Amino acid sequence: MNTPADSLIELAKKTGAIKFGEFTLASGAKSNRYFEGKLLTLHPEGACRVGEAIFDILEGSGAQAIGGLILGAIPIATAVSIISHKRGNALLAFMVRESPKEHGAKKLIEGPLEPGMRVAIVDDVVTRGGSVYKAIEAVENMNCRVVKVVAIVDRHEGGGDKLIADGYDFVPLIHFYPDGTVQANKLP
Repeated sequence: MNTPADSLIELAKKTGAIKFGEFTLASGAKSNRYFEGKLLTLHPEGACRVGEAIFDILEGSGAQAIGGLILGAIPIATAVSIISHKRGNALLAFMVRESPKEHGAKKLIEGPLEPGMRVAIVDDVVTRGGSVYKAIEAVENMNCRVVKVVAIVDRHEGGGDKLIADGYDFVPLIHFYPDGTVQANKLP
């Protein structure tokens, strides 16, 4: 049976989002494998499939809003928010900046997020979890409650395990193991 995550793997390969070679990751670490999430999430079919898959994961979580750290989370949160509207259970989208704007309202978080909301944090890739933890810290400082953390890809380099150990409900769509194996998460 072909799951939504299996279809995403096929599309990620087709769009060139799954890569092998020599890469420097955001953390500065070197890797022989890379997931370029924007090639998937900025593709019309990819955005739709990612939005549907993540919305399905969030059903029943109580999330009222979805977002994460710029840049990876923006197309994901937007896609999920659109799907949620079409399915009659609207989730508000927001984005967390790396640092507050220096002008205007000087916000760290952009969008209609309100204190006390239940939120889902998303990102295209979790390696060590740095980007996800920045977003979590920002929303928790607003007294929001993180009810789910979802990534398109877990690279299995400690970030996903740390999120789970810290009590976050972390779900990846795709596992991208250190040996280069790419596998769909078997979601219910």
